[in-house]
Amino acid sequence: MALVKRKLYQRLLFFVVFLPISGILCFSELFFIKEPHDVTVMRKEAVVLDCQAHGEAPIDVRWLKNGVKVVENERVYLLSNGSLYISEVESRRGDKSDEGFYQCLAQNKYGAILSQKARLTIASISSFAIQPTSIVVTEGSVARFYCKISALPPPIITWEFNRVTLPLTTERITVLPSGVLQIHGVQRVDAGNYRCIATNIASRRRSMEATLTVTPALSPQLPQRPRIIAGPQNISVSLHQSAILECMATGNPKPIISWSRADSMSIDVYNTKVLGNGNLIITDIKPQHGGVYMCRATTPGTRNYTVASANVTVLAPPSFVEWPESLTRPRAGTARFVCQAEGVPTPRITWLKNGEKVHSNGRIKMYNSKLVINQIIPEDDAIYQCQAENEQGSVLSMARLIVVMSEDRPSVPRNIRADTVSSSAILLAWERPLYNSDKVIAYSVHYMKAEGLNNEEYQVVIGNDTTRYIIDDLEPACNYTFYVVAYMPMGASRMSDHVFQSTLEDVPLRAPELSLTSRSPTDIQVSWQPLPDKLSRGRVSAYRLSYRTSDETAVSQIELPGEKTQYLLENLQPDTIYLLRIAAATSVGWGEQSAWTSHRTPKASSARVPLAPELRLEPLNCTTIVARWQLAARNSAGVQGYRLFYHEESQPESAPVRLRALDNTHTIGGLDPRKKYHVKLLAYNFVGDGYQADQTVSTPGCVSVRDRLVPPPPPPHNVYAKTNSSTGVFLHWGRPAFTSSHAVNYTVRCNPVGLQNASLVLYLQTSEQSLLVPDLEPNTKYEFAIRLHIDQLSSPWSPVIYQSTFPESPTLPPSNVKVTLIEENTALVSWKPPDDPNVAVTHYTILYASRKAWIAGEWQVLQREGSITMALLENLKPGQVYLVKVSASNNMGDGPFSHIVELTIRADLTSAHDSGLSRDSTHATAFSDGFYHLDQKSMTGITVGVCIALICIIICAFIIVCRGKNRKFSAVKTGREGVNTTVSATAHLGSERRAENADVTVQMMGHSHFIDAKGGTNLIINSLGPVQPSTEKKKNWFSFNNNGKKDDKLVQNMRHDTSSYQPGTTVLTYKEDFSISPDQPTTLQALLRRDTEGSSNSEESHATSDSGRYSHDEMEMTNLSSGPCSRPPSLTVDSGGSSCISPAEESSKLSEESQAGLKLVESKENGCSHHEAQSSSQAELPL
Repeated sequence: MALVKRKLYQRLLFFVVFLPISGILCFSELFFIKEPHDVTVMRKEAVVLDCQAHGEAPIDVRWLKNGVKVVENERVYLLSNGSLYISEVESRRGDKSDEGFYQCLAQNKYGAILSQKARLTIASISSFAIQPTSIVVTEGSVARFYCKISALPPPIITWEFNRVTLPLTTERITVLPSGVLQIHGVQRVDAGNYRCIATNIASRRRSMEATLTVTPALSPQLPQRPRIIAGPQNISVSLHQSAILECMATGNPKPIISWSRADSMSIDVYNTKVLGNGNLIITDIKPQHGGVYMCRATTPGTRNYTVASANVTVLAPPSFVEWPESLTRPRAGTARFVCQAEGVPTPRITWLKNGEKVHSNGRIKMYNSKLVINQIIPEDDAIYQCQAENEQGSVLSMARLIVVMSEDRPSVPRNIRADTVSSSAILLAWERPLYNSDKVIAYSVHYMKAEGLNNEEYQVVIGNDTTRYIIDDLEPACNYTFYVVAYMPMGASRMSDHVFQSTLEDVPLRAPELSLTSRSPTDIQVSWQPLPDKLSRGRVSAYRLSYRTSDETAVSQIELPGEKTQYLLENLQPDTIYLLRIAAATSVGWGEQSAWTSHRTPKASSARVPLAPELRLEPLNCTTIVARWQLAARNSAGVQGYRLFYHEESQPESAPVRLRALDNTHTIGGLDPRKKYHVKLLAYNFVGDGYQADQTVSTPGCVSVRDRLVPPPPPPHNVYAKTNSSTGVFLHWGRPAFTSSHAVNYTVRCNPVGLQNASLVLYLQTSEQSLLVPDLEPNTKYEFAIRLHIDQLSSPWSPVIYQSTFPESPTLPPSNVKVTLIEENTALVSWKPPDDPNVAVTHYTILYASRKAWIAGEWQVLQREGSITMALLENLKPGQVYLVKVSASNNMGDGPFSHIVELTIRADLTSAHDSGLSRDSTHATAFSDGFYHLDQKSMTGITVGVCIALICIIICAFIIVCRGKNRKFSAVKTGREGVNTTVSATAHLGSERRAENADVTVQMMGHSHFIDAKGGTNLIINSLGPVQPSTEKKKNWFSFNNNGKKDDKLVQNMRHDTSSYQPGTTVLTYKEDFSISPDQPTTLQALLRRDTEGSSNSEESHATSDSGRYSHDEMEMTNLSSGPCSRPPSLTVDSGGSSCISPAEESSKLSEESQAGLKLVESKENGCSHHEAQSSSQAELPL
């Protein structure tokens, strides 16, 4: 039995291992083992491009260069394994050069497959595009040389100093691979000649020499703000390559260079390092390294810094996310192949059938990265490949379509005939199939336009009871092709023979759009574009041009032949508005006339104003128009700018769009589809407005799903924005996954958040997947959206994203700088923020120095936050003249300094006043002879403010004394023995213990009197009802009171007062010694007074001397107990008794404790922390 099981396991193992391997070997009928790769070789060298295919023999291998078959000769031929051998690579111009893209094509009986593209490049090195230039620098500063050269492969850059090679990196010298030489801390020995050396396998190039001249530095050196003289640049780097971001700064003292990312992500420390004195190099770059990097140069010990940023884009070759799978389909069925790839830039998807590009037609459609084949025929049995390609490379994936043929099927329909019925209808007729016609259940009629590529095929299914059908949704004057297929339950017939037929002409659907300009005050040049076939609906045979003035009703008409596209109207009146319109005609008749278009002829003046620009309008998509223009060749007048007007037909003219003199294009977005718009453009100068150019254009319709039978393209995805500067935002997005041979372009919508005027929305056009939006406002939040346009299809807008521009560095100094002497050696500096509302200020820098220190270049520096506009200058010396200036700064840099303000301090300032004057009066009268003094209004305001503050302090102190006077001591709890504990009291106490973190407020009360801190009634109510107050006297905590006779009497018989508190509450106790005289403060009074004095001293010591702000530290008393049975070690005096009692004992005292009026500030966990009082003179205070 065991032997049988062993054999069974062996057979199962054989099937598990062998069958998958055999399936893999048998599934792929043809595939590549080796494919060619990019190669760079020297001229006249030999090269082998590998290609080895595997599959069912025989396999035929061919090579393509740039899509054209390679012709073999003695120098270029195939090896036995299919590889291509070139014995001597040539670099001659034109087609004779061997450089280009090579692909290997392998074919057997199942089909053909194409390899990936391989680029053959001949090593070369050009002349220097940028030569190093001579510079003059001061000793101790920095020097930078730069050279640029193009070479394949990329060259190695080195530098020579006086014809001696410099090391790549030293303590002061850094050589970047990008061709930059940096020298920090320039010394006199660095003066000399420098040149750049570029080397690769092709050759070596030496640049021209540049001279470095070193001049002596000034002594002493003045402080300089940090300044970035060579910041990082936006770069695109291929995957796994290295990216170099340069950052070179100067300043005194030497600034510190630091790097960060704008998205606040951390910089990869494993692949990133600092090269030299602040340059950042990223090795083995990956997609996660892409982003905006910010270089910051900071003055040591200060917050002065300057920022420069650059965007790093990581380019990646295509890689497949979804591969097509092989399919088996019956004849007349439908096959769908799906292919998706990713990469940067987004790859272009191309479909190949047996190595040749697939074109869309009626049966075959390509969209959304899918290949759909309808009405499958035997010729569709082939190998299909999906090719994803971008600038970084290409990849291919293959799948096979197997068409299953059914033997029991009808023959093809016969004798197909087509007859034209009208301009939009054709009658199609045929005869039944010769075989199995009785089994036919339906016919399908297929038709499409005969001219052009990528035409849509339409299909109509009709029953088997007729062999005639009228197609009535055709376009006029178009040629169509038709065929018919017969269906039966077991399958479909082959396609019938194709028949061609054209529809009749019709009147033009629309009139041409006019373009109007004036060459002189008495003429109008009228021009128009020929109508497209879809609108002309036949050959245009004539045009009719009508015109009149706006004040007259008589219309003049001119008929022109159909070949004409322009006409000059002459002998007109100057400075007059003319209305013009046009109509077109075919052999059938006249079409509709266009709407009236207005144009004003120029004034009859000798002034030299600009002539009318040559305007061209182009609908970019269904909602956008691009206007392009150029000045007339014979224009001699100067141009200061342009005014562009546009409005929808029959709508009032909108306000003009002002454009610069250098502009020659403008995008008009946000229009409505299928609308006609009038556009007017004129140039102007200091003399006045020039001649205007008028033109009419129509926006196309946004093709819907019903019109095209295909869904609209999806919107761009993965849209993200990165701030590049204070006026620019870098946008990047992904192209949605679909395939099309048509060009794709994008519309970018940009406007500030909360914009109310829709005419100020900015629309930008691009065919790339990234765009730097320029000319934005600093420190402004913008919203961006993107839509895609392809073949008259427009996607929805992408989700809106928001991004704010960086604030601009201040361009104006602080205004209204004043310096006022307020003490013998102290001055107050005040200023106002810069007069620029859009610039944020993070801090101010104040420089001040005496004349002697200023001559020596020794400034004293103060910095204040951006919300503070004053500062104190202390320790000023008598008899000196001080110079003061202020600048504003933010994260983007420092602004200019204000004008210098002088302050003169007298040497005899203190003796100028009466010695009997107080210090305050000295402050009020000791003014300098400088420019600024405190006037009478300022002194009055200061005096009134101080008086009001003192009155408020006195009132607050009085209120505190009165309230404290009315409080009563917390009496010492006394245990009452013999009181029985009730069940309800125990339950009540348990519920109180279950309350977690509850702040319970209980009024402080005693048996003798109700103590109310806010002043209220003396009625006491507990759980047993109203409690009559005792007639015994109260004892106050303070030695003074306002309660009359009651407070003057001594307490003779003090009752044992109680205080209610929760378990875990910290309790302060003190003993009252009645032997102390009434005037002598008690221990608690001394404690409170000491605390009050400490607060006053703390308040005085925390007053700042420069900003005018005061910070008071709050005096807090912390809970000194850490456990349920702890007691304060210093403030509690306990003798006798246990500090912890059982719950039963505690609940027995609940009725007594409910009569106490203490506020429980802190309730801790369930535990016992009951402190028993020793005597009636002992009181407890919960904290």
